[in-house]
Amino acid sequence: MFTNFHKKTVVMPDGQQIVVETGKLARQADGAVTVRLGNTMLLATIVATKDPRPGIDFLPLTVDYQEKFAANGKIPGGFLKRERGLSEHEILICRLLDRALRPMFPSDYHADIQIMVSLISVDANVLPDALAGFAAAAAIAVSDIPFEAPVSEVRVIKHNGQLMVNPATAFLEDATINLIVAGTVDNILMVEGEMSEVSEAEMLEAIKFAHESIMVQCKALAEFTIQVGKTEKRTYNHESHDAELEAKVAEFMYKPMYDLAAASITDKSARKDAYKKVKESFIAQLPEPPTSEQSAWINGYAKKTEKKAMRDAVMDTKIRLDGRKLNQIRQIEAEVDYLPGAHGSALFTRGETQSLTTVTLGTKLDEQIIDLTMFDGTHKFMLHYNFPGFSTGEVKPNRAPARREVGHGNLAYRALKKVLPKGDANPYTIRIVSDILESNGSSSMATVCAGTMALMDAGIHISAPVSGIAMGLITDTATGRYAILSDILGDEDHLGDMDFKVTGTEKGITACQMDLKVDGLPYEVLEEALAQAREGRLHILGKILEAIPAVKPDLKPHAPRSYVLHIERESIGAVIGPGGKIVQEIQRVTGATVVIEEIDNHGKVSIFATEAASMDRAVNWIKGIVAVPEVGTVYEGKVKSIQAFGAFVEIMPGKEGLLHISEIKWERLPTMDGILEVGDMVKVKLIEVDKKSGKYRLSAKVLLPRPE
Repeated sequence: MFTNFHKKTVVMPDGQQIVVETGKLARQADGAVTVRLGNTMLLATIVATKDPRPGIDFLPLTVDYQEKFAANGKIPGGFLKRERGLSEHEILICRLLDRALRPMFPSDYHADIQIMVSLISVDANVLPDALAGFAAAAAIAVSDIPFEAPVSEVRVIKHNGQLMVNPATAFLEDATINLIVAGTVDNILMVEGEMSEVSEAEMLEAIKFAHESIMVQCKALAEFTIQVGKTEKRTYNHESHDAELEAKVAEFMYKPMYDLAAASITDKSARKDAYKKVKESFIAQLPEPPTSEQSAWINGYAKKTEKKAMRDAVMDTKIRLDGRKLNQIRQIEAEVDYLPGAHGSALFTRGETQSLTTVTLGTKLDEQIIDLTMFDGTHKFMLHYNFPGFSTGEVKPNRAPARREVGHGNLAYRALKKVLPKGDANPYTIRIVSDILESNGSSSMATVCAGTMALMDAGIHISAPVSGIAMGLITDTATGRYAILSDILGDEDHLGDMDFKVTGTEKGITACQMDLKVDGLPYEVLEEALAQAREGRLHILGKILEAIPAVKPDLKPHAPRSYVLHIERESIGAVIGPGGKIVQEIQRVTGATVVIEEIDNHGKVSIFATEAASMDRAVNWIKGIVAVPEVGTVYEGKVKSIQAFGAFVEIMPGKEGLLHISEIKWERLPTMDGILEVGDMVKVKLIEVDKKSGKYRLSAKVLLPRPE
């Protein structure tokens, strides 16, 4: 029935077998494949319109990745019980795919393209995000949509000193390197991931190791294209040009734009206005006003000329647009405790980029609940990044975080999570919020720096401070010249060939994100860029430590203090009480927050309070509940009830013993009448614990002088 069905098995260097099929599912798409490794299966499709929208001069590419809950035999949570908008986890994978695929479409191809990758079957040992890039590239490979060369993505980790590609899920927890790497047969295109303070050499070794598997997959895709019969791609003509007008623009604008690039204009707006005036001067000297089509051409040719002029000026003079040397960092202003009401805060300004960052300390009740296809649980560390329009002097509606904001926040999250204290050393749920107030290059790295300072200001004992830097690259393939730029401006990011963000401590790298826009970046240049990035990171780290040399010795007065008690499993019920009555009373009376968990067959009680008195009262109350009375110990107890044979006395919270009538005084008492009243305080000694029933026997008379 499926006459155009094709199948290919890709054998990886470590023996893993990835099966690619096409022609069975989604046959009306321009390209559709299923990719399977173990029991994990992905469906990837691509559709492109035949003609571009009028006036489009960019690639309108949309990449969506979605995990189907049914793939893992689950029903989604929430009221609607169905898949809704993409989660942050899915958005991050969308970004990984987009950044690897977008540069490989022809620069003059402007058709609307939609790539969709769906997780349709789950294997707990096979992570789908490592296969999603390969699946998307396979869908392109079996279509007639123009594409420069096969692309693929893999995950590479280092576990117990061993490098592994697309490892089983269990290996990730203790991995010291965890990267997603994308590339072609010849080049690396994208790198993103986190590390445990590793060296630049280790990171580079992991990228090279990943590239070996990427080459295998890319070669397999090229073979699959031939097998399916899609070597001939569709013809298109999405741009019209006027070669004579382009030459005139270049002739008129190149020199003044080169001079502006070399003039070291430090203000972004002033630099933008200066370039705009050059273009306006060109239009003014034309014999006739340009038509709308000619205006579009002029805008495009002006951008092209500006890019070439800027790149040439930097490589010729070794001086940047704002007058800095290639490895020079912009002026940094850093301060902490900027917001008196926050648990921790920092203001970090580098050039025209500024982050105001806060840290909020919460309890376990504040943890983020995660309900994903392959993961259920909670997160106790969150980092949120906001990028309002005013940060770049623009009018922009305030909406939910866009994919860019999610991605930038996640990069900073990866950078900082490695240095947070673990276990009982960090009882808090921590939320960091970075509000970008100004932006001209690398606001995500400003978030990392401000986040480090805010954590230290909040009194969180991180293992080491983290700084971050964004590196750029300008290359001239014709001459082999290149310039590596430290702490890039927004213009240098837009007009350059690389955006390489690196974060780390003095010891090593904790996270990175690299996007390349040029073919053929030698590993030697990448190694040089990493070395220059380390130099810049350490400079920025020095500025951070000038602002806050060490973690604040104490929390802010209004921040919640914490105390952790480990109790016997059998005591959990006593602290909670019937229907939660006891723990609710403790919280109501003391004002503290009490969280009780059962962990590793014992109880963990976390107590949070902003006032010392509240904390002490709650701690003593709970200690009293879980404490075990000891024979021979004297207690001051409260009479709880009177019986004919004696009185029941509470010697610890929730623990009563019998003070028999014969143990009250040395002389014989004929009755309890008038001897004790409910509520009386009485000193008693625990003289016996019944081995069978566990009941306590008390005595008051042993504390009195014995009659002669």
